[in-house]
Amino acid sequence: MQTATSSALSPAIAYRDSTVDATSLMRPRVIARAAGILLLLTLIGGIYAQGFVSDQLISFTDAALTARNILGHQSVFQLSFAVFLLEMTCQIASVALFYRLLSPVSRSLALVSTCVELSGAVIKTLSRLFYITPLFVLSGTSALNAFSAEQLRAIALLLLKINDRGAAMALAFFGVSAVLHGYLIFRSTFLPRALGIACMIAGAGWLRFYYPPLHFPSFMMIAALALLVSAVEIFWLIVFGVDEEKWKERYRLSR
Repeated sequence: MQTATSSALSPAIAYRDSTVDATSLMRPRVIARAAGILLLLTLIGGIYAQGFVSDQLISFTDAALTARNILGHQSVFQLSFAVFLLEMTCQIASVALFYRLLSPVSRSLALVSTCVELSGAVIKTLSRLFYITPLFVLSGTSALNAFSAEQLRAIALLLLKINDRGAAMALAFFGVSAVLHGYLIFRSTFLPRALGIACMIAGAGWLRFYYPPLHFPSFMMIAALALLVSAVEIFWLIVFGVDEEKWKERYRLSR
């Protein structure tokens, strides 16, 4: 009787195990494309909020002009803050997906890369508090009546500089995670090795942000390189995804 029962249960157990395994794999190509879309949204959000709003309204050498620009375009300034937050939300979500995608290569390195990038994302998100606060400072709240208009403009500009330095500090963390990310891609076999090398080179450029005097003279060059590499990675992930058979093979070997 026990043997007959075991025989009857065997197909059910086999079906359950195969279902669990299929669910755990979650179509790696879908994960890759979702990560690519999130990266694209991160890139678009950053370009809009930084390039089309922040850089146009803020002059770090003229507090009065910056104050006029912010007060004259309050709705746009507030929208850019919301976009900055959406940018970081998409980046954090993409980090989680990349961990799922690259952990079969090396779970330890993927975890380190994830933790470092999340640390940078937290720093950058907190820095945005100093981006929106100048609007409250310049709006003339009663709590700041003891300060003159000139002093309030100076405080607002100082807060914006802290936001800028905080965002730059986050890039140093992103540099470390990008190097590890590129190395994992290089070793993966299910993504192009050339893409991994490009990510490592771009990440090495962001490492210059560990020492501020090094990154300011070459910021545009580093940013252009990182933008190009990101665009290539996004294109590959969305259009081609990953080689699912090779991914599944790495997944089975890592279990």
